[in-house]
Amino acid sequence: MLAAAWLGRGSWGLLRGAARRRPGGGGARPLGGRPGSAAAGGGRRGGGISCLPACAGPPRLLRAPAAVWRLLSGGAAPPEPPRERSAAEPCAELYENPWTIPNILSMARMGLAPVLGYLIVEENFSVALGVFVLAGVTDLLDGFIARNWANQKSALGSALDPLADKILISVLYVSLTCANLIPVPLTSMIILRDAALIAAVFYVRYKTLSPPRTLSRYFNPCYATAQLKPTFISKMNTAVQLILVAASLAAPVFNYVDSIYLQTLWCITAFTTVTSAYSYYHYGRKTVQVIKNK
Repeated sequence: MLAAAWLGRGSWGLLRGAARRRPGGGGARPLGGRPGSAAAGGGRRGGGISCLPACAGPPRLLRAPAAVWRLLSGGAAPPEPPRERSAAEPCAELYENPWTIPNILSMARMGLAPVLGYLIVEENFSVALGVFVLAGVTDLLDGFIARNWANQKSALGSALDPLADKILISVLYVSLTCANLIPVPLTSMIILRDAALIAAVFYVRYKTLSPPRTLSRYFNPCYATAQLKPTFISKMNTAVQLILVAASLAAPVFNYVDSIYLQTLWCITAFTTVTSAYSYYHYGRKTVQVIKNK
């Protein structure tokens, strides 16, 4: 009698499952797909945009009751359903908000670069020195905010902050060279190093972006794929380069253009630039941390 009760219970479950199948369809209907609901028919009532997320897997189907399987197989446990392939695999990047205060400050520093270049070429060194100080304040602020507020730290910021510094420094050195305040060989060395580093950043972005590698996803700052960690000598080099820029801007204002100290600073900047380039070549893989979405 106990076996008959279990068999009757299992048969009733099978009949209910068959009654819930879609009309005209050969398969079982997904759970939660009541007629007229958002999941039924792939969207809203009458057909519309699906409410399921883009990375959601296929809906699970109704399974036969475990009691029926045990009766038909002599008491064996029902087999586990095959593991569905995760549809989130193409979405392996971390999707983050790019509009943080440090990122906005970095973009503002990029916007100040052409203003500074124009002021230097026009030989308005007093105003240029003031704008340069403002750019330095934004550099200090974005680092301070990112270190002290966790919700303001982002993978984009780890690349945007040094990129803003390189754009600002490149524009400043070219402008100061046009104003005959910095020698051409030193500026050429700095531009070549920064161009190589920027090209390396674009290459890392391409290699760490999961398929499909489309232009829209490649340039979408919300998809964070890697975090950059500059070397210590690179940070020192940036500081030395900015000191040279400040000293060169102040030279015509305070009349020490031909100072031996300024020329010594040229040599120090050239040395740190070459050393920094070698450090990236030697520790290249250690300066890139690939982000894996957990």
